[in-house]
Amino acid sequence: MVDINRRGALGALLTGAGVAAVPAASEASGQMGLLPAKDTNGPTWTKGVEGQRKADLGDGTFLNPILAGDHPDPSILKDGADYYMTHSSFDAYPGLLIWHSKDLVNWTPVTTTLKTNVGSIWAPELCKHKGRYYIYLPAKQPNNNTSYVIWADRIEGPWSEPIDLKLPRYIDPGHVVDETGERWLFLSGGDRIKLAPDGLSTVGQPEHVYNPWRYPDTWDVEGFSPEGPKVMRKGEYFYLVTAVGGTAGPPTGHMVIVARAKSLAGPWEDHPRNPVVRTVDNSEKWWSRGHATLVEGPTPGDWWTVYHGYENGYYTLGRQTLLAPVTWTADGWFEVGGGDLSKPIKKPKGGEPGPHGMALSDDFTSDKYGVQWNFFDPKPGEHERLSRANGVLTLKGAGEAPSSGAPLIFVNGDQAYEIECEIEVDPETRAGLILFYDRQLYAGLGFDQKNFVTHQYGIERGRPANPHGAKLLMKLINTRHIVSFHTSGDGGKTWKRFDRGMEVSGYHHNVRGGFLMLKPGIYAAGKGSARFRNFKYRALA
Repeated sequence: MVDINRRGALGALLTGAGVAAVPAASEASGQMGLLPAKDTNGPTWTKGVEGQRKADLGDGTFLNPILAGDHPDPSILKDGADYYMTHSSFDAYPGLLIWHSKDLVNWTPVTTTLKTNVGSIWAPELCKHKGRYYIYLPAKQPNNNTSYVIWADRIEGPWSEPIDLKLPRYIDPGHVVDETGERWLFLSGGDRIKLAPDGLSTVGQPEHVYNPWRYPDTWDVEGFSPEGPKVMRKGEYFYLVTAVGGTAGPPTGHMVIVARAKSLAGPWEDHPRNPVVRTVDNSEKWWSRGHATLVEGPTPGDWWTVYHGYENGYYTLGRQTLLAPVTWTADGWFEVGGGDLSKPIKKPKGGEPGPHGMALSDDFTSDKYGVQWNFFDPKPGEHERLSRANGVLTLKGAGEAPSSGAPLIFVNGDQAYEIECEIEVDPETRAGLILFYDRQLYAGLGFDQKNFVTHQYGIERGRPANPHGAKLLMKLINTRHIVSFHTSGDGGKTWKRFDRGMEVSGYHHNVRGGFLMLKPGIYAAGKGSARFRNFKYRALA
C-alpha cells in the first residue's frame, strides 16, 4: 500500500534537474542555473487561437504535447467515434474539465463536472458502463483522504454531487469489468476493491492482487510509489498499466510498467521489457514521463497511449498530456513508440480533425467560469464573489492578499505569453495580475488607490506610489520565466514599465510540492470589490 502523504513531502527539494551526468551546454536548457532559450533549431508547433501552441502540424503529423500546460494524469474514454478526457484538477474549482476529440490530437472543452470542494483532486478515472458516465476521483483534505464518484447520463451533464466511497489511504482508482461482469476499482499499491453493480459504492474490503515490477536500485528515481493503475481487456488477457518511480523529483524517475493476467485476481505476469515508457536522460525534451492509458484510435487496430510529462525547462507549466503510438507484438505484449517525443509523429489513422483549445482572452460578456476560470481552493459560497454584467467582471475582495484569499486563475500552455486587463478598485481594496502556484508561492503586481504592491516569493514586498489612482491598465509579460509588469493610465496610449522585474523558473513542484502549475490570473483583496474589463491573452514567440 502506498503512503499517500508522499505527495506533499518534496517541499525541501530544489529542482530535481541535477542527476548524474551534466549535459553539454546545448542540451542543458532548463537545468539548474540556466534559463531555457527559445528553440530555433528543432521542430516547432502550429500557432492556434491567440498564437497558443497547437499539436496538429497540418501535414498529417503532430508534435507533442496534445494538451499543453497543466493536464496531468490523463484519463481517456473512447465512446463510439468520440474521445473524452479529463485530468487531475487539484485545488481548482470548478474542477475536472472534460475535453472532446475525434482524432486524439485536437481537443476542445466540454464541461466541468465537479463544483463542490471535496479537496485536492488527483488522477481521476473517466469511464462509461451500461450507458452511464462515471468519474472516480481521489481527494485529499487535511486529515481526510478518500475517493468519490460522480455520474451523469450525458457527458455534458448534469453531473451528480460527489458520493464518498470511503477509501482512505488510496489514490488513483482505475475502473474495469471482469470476465463475469462484476465491476472493480484497481487502486494504488497493487490493490483492488469490488464495486456495487451501480458503481456508487464498494463491496467488502480492498485486497492485494499485484506486486509491481521493480526497477534496478541504481536508477535515479523519486520513490517506488506504484500508482495510476489502468486496466483493459484485449483478447484473453487483462493488461494492467501502472506508474512507478514517483511522479516528479529526478527526471528519470517516473515510468510506465505493464503486467497481464487472464483473471483480475491474477496471477499477474510482468512485461519482459518493462518499463515500456521512461525518460532515460535529462537532455530529453520530456521528463518524468508516465501515468499511461491505452486507447484504440479512430481506425480499428490502431492503438495509442496518452500519458503525462514535464517539459524540459518548464516545470512551471505542470505535467502536460502526451500522445504516443502503440504496437502490439507477436508475443501478445505491446511496445510504446515515439522516442522522447521531441519530433513530429504521424497522426492516428482516420478520425476527424477539429478545432483545438479555447481563447483565453475574455471580454466578460459570456460565462467562462469553470471552463477557463477557477478559484483556488474555494470556501463554500466562494462563487458568490463573482458577478458579470455589461462586459465587466466584478470580484469581491477576499483576505488581505492572494495568500489569504482565493484568486481566479486558469491553465495556459505557452512558454512565453502576455496578459492584459483594465482594473478598477473600490476604496480599501487591492487587485492585480498574478502568477499563482499556491498561497505560499506566487508573484505579481497589485494596487489600491494610492500604492502599488509587489508580490514576490509568496510575500508582499514593496509599496511604491501609484500615480494612476483607482483605475488603470495592467500588463504582465512572462518570457520564459522572465517577468515584467507594465501600467497605463491613459487607456493604453502610453505604457510605463514597472521598476521591479522577476524570475520565476523555481515556482514549481520540486521546490514547493503540491504537483501544481504556475497559473496566470487575477485577484481582489480587501473590503470592497474590483472590476475587470477586457482581459487579453496572447502567446509570444
